[in-house]
Amino acid sequence: MTSRLSRRTLIKGAAGSAALAGIGMPAIVRAQADTIRIGHLTPLTGFLGPLGEYAVMGVKLAADEINNAGGVMSRKIELVMEDSVNPQTASAKAERLIERDKVAMIIGEISSASGLAIGQVANRLKTVYINTGCNSDALRGSSCNPYMFHIEGANSMYVMAVGQYLLRENLVKGKKWYSLTADYAFGHDLLRVARKFMEANGGQFAADELVPTDATDFSPYLLKVRQARPDLVVSNLAGNQITSFLKQYSEYGLQFPVAGFGFDTVVAWGAGKGNFSGIWPLVWHHLVDTPSSKAYVEVFQKKYGKLPDNQSWGDYNSLKVVAQSMAETKSTDPQKLAEHLRKGAKFDVMKAREAYFRPYDNQMVMEMYAVRAKDAAKMKDQWDIYDALGTVPGPNEDMEIIAPPKDGSCKIG
Repeated sequence: MTSRLSRRTLIKGAAGSAALAGIGMPAIVRAQADTIRIGHLTPLTGFLGPLGEYAVMGVKLAADEINNAGGVMSRKIELVMEDSVNPQTASAKAERLIERDKVAMIIGEISSASGLAIGQVANRLKTVYINTGCNSDALRGSSCNPYMFHIEGANSMYVMAVGQYLLRENLVKGKKWYSLTADYAFGHDLLRVARKFMEANGGQFAADELVPTDATDFSPYLLKVRQARPDLVVSNLAGNQITSFLKQYSEYGLQFPVAGFGFDTVVAWGAGKGNFSGIWPLVWHHLVDTPSSKAYVEVFQKKYGKLPDNQSWGDYNSLKVVAQSMAETKSTDPQKLAEHLRKGAKFDVMKAREAYFRPYDNQMVMEMYAVRAKDAAKMKDQWDIYDALGTVPGPNEDMEIIAPPKDGSCKIG
């Protein structure tokens, strides 16, 4: 299910920012002296909008907690929040946040195409940007830069997380996959990584279909799936594409196993009871059994009346990482912040092991997860849609084994 509660708050915040901007630059400078302004960009409209709403809830909760604990260096965090809309708008808004609103850094985004645009602005203006939802490996490869950091897992990490369980269940070697892929940067990159995994492990594609991001009717694709009779139906879809796919797959009564290589809990909640099936990867989920994860679930539920999802996790933890780093360096200087993040600082991101950004590509190295959809009869409520399969890598394995390959395409100095 999705929430609409953040809209009015966002409009009110945007009006406040506009009024402040109208006063003139001195007012912004004074505000900046008393607060630390953090830019937040995420899509609140379009097919990724439901995820963006959870991103807003997560980052606002983190800001409240930081401010209630005394802020950072005795200064309060002030969020300047915008709907990123699309790559062109995201680029323009990122530039405005840095140059006009004087934010110390930027957090957010879900679309890989928009994330690339924001990252390019951050690099040009030498301001740190932490990507909280863009999965494309290219952002960690040929499009990487020294100021763009990734708390979100890369596509290759998601593929590895779910791939281990597909291998165990004999759904790869000698099998035919039928995949549906979101027709934009994220989907194309995910298909490339998934194909590489499948071919390396002896599988093959029965077919692959590119699906427009605004598609709502999946019947033409599902009729082809029924005719092809694959061993596995693979989702490389995104946002509410997945919700529509899951609902209609269930309605068609297709019995072929389903797996996804990209996933957000919110889109499965939106599909309704009994419509979610298969094995899927996650960067975090509300069943993770650590003290900080349990505390987050409890506080989020108390504040918003619903469970947190993986996207809220990314935006919440990014702001916590920033606050910790600024406190440790006693500075809001972007150069010092970037250097600190790249030099092996460790962070509790609600997982069994602390995470860190590796200097090769600024990707956070951390554990990932896989989940299996529950039978509808075993669900306790509408949120109880999957069982945790486990952590990837395992507790005794190096976390970097699932990180994107260091193939030399990232040229961070």
